[in-house]
Amino acid sequence: MNDFFSTIRKHQEQKLPFVIYSKPNSSSVFALLQQDDTLYKVTDYSEKGFVFASFDEKQLLLIPENESKIISAEQTTGNFEFNEIEDPTFDSEAKIQYETLVEKGIQAIKNEEFKKVVLSRSEIVDLTDFDFIVTFKRLIHLYPSTFTYCFSHPKIGFWMGATPEQLLKASGSVFETTALAGTQKAVSEEHISWQQKEKDEQQYVTDFIIKRLREVASSVNVTEPYSIKAGSIWHIKTDISGVLKENSTLEEVIDTLHPTPAVCGLPKKKAKAFIIENENYDRTFYTGFLGELNSSFAHKAASSDLFVNLRSMQIKDNKAILYMGCGITKESVPEKEWEESVNKSMTMKRVLNIKKNNNC
Repeated sequence: MNDFFSTIRKHQEQKLPFVIYSKPNSSSVFALLQQDDTLYKVTDYSEKGFVFASFDEKQLLLIPENESKIISAEQTTGNFEFNEIEDPTFDSEAKIQYETLVEKGIQAIKNEEFKKVVLSRSEIVDLTDFDFIVTFKRLIHLYPSTFTYCFSHPKIGFWMGATPEQLLKASGSVFETTALAGTQKAVSEEHISWQQKEKDEQQYVTDFIIKRLREVASSVNVTEPYSIKAGSIWHIKTDISGVLKENSTLEEVIDTLHPTPAVCGLPKKKAKAFIIENENYDRTFYTGFLGELNSSFAHKAASSDLFVNLRSMQIKDNKAILYMGCGITKESVPEKEWEESVNKSMTMKRVLNIKKNNNC
């Protein structure tokens, strides 16, 4: 595995695009090392490779399979030391700004503008002695049940993350997706109870996905909701699967699902407009999607395996820009949503191995 990462490090030193990733509960790690610095894009979702898409889908980037060296390795157990993160010191102004934004969202819901909206914020952490390979290994070690990745393109930037949410898995006409919502800090490994607010939030996501999929699918199967732990956070999850209609395309299915109410809101268009108008920053690739697009190097047949870009950060100028968001419903309490966003920020802070941070 050392040869695997040394190859990637040499590639990165040449300022060439690449992506490293590991799927949930998998021991395999893959990398696509693009052989030039061209900025390739997805045009109709027939392309093969690794897609990296922004929240607004205006940037649909691709590391093409046929323009890349593809390597893989099996994970080895490593010894990692992690600092216990202290109670975070934060800029009280950032807290006020976020709680004011949440309050505005709650008021819009009470005014029946929409049922739910996902509101996010960013936070800047200063980095010292940052090593992307060490950080990626920490991601895999700490969050084995998530999709962990490291994406770099000299014309776009450097992103890393560990997302618990699958957008779509598709092979031929068969597809799988999930409805994931509700958040609770893990206190007990055995017992977890959910308030009505979280149950409602998750049901909104499930109902939306099922309704939209029925437009493009000949059959849709749904499980009962269940609790799942991702790192130090619990979520409510529902598995959804089915078969697409003969004339349905991958592009149609992705457009149907993205962005889901888990990262945007419901109804989607009104919630998205509220986000763009009120968040006061550009999410770019946070809450976009990423993953294998029609790839065949890890499978016997071409398939797509896409994930929502949550629990992510951008590395820029010796700083990490962290992103975190919360689902807002009429039962939301601004201070509790702030606390939830702080809990979510810990996902990346733990792999950065820091104790103190600065909010932006």
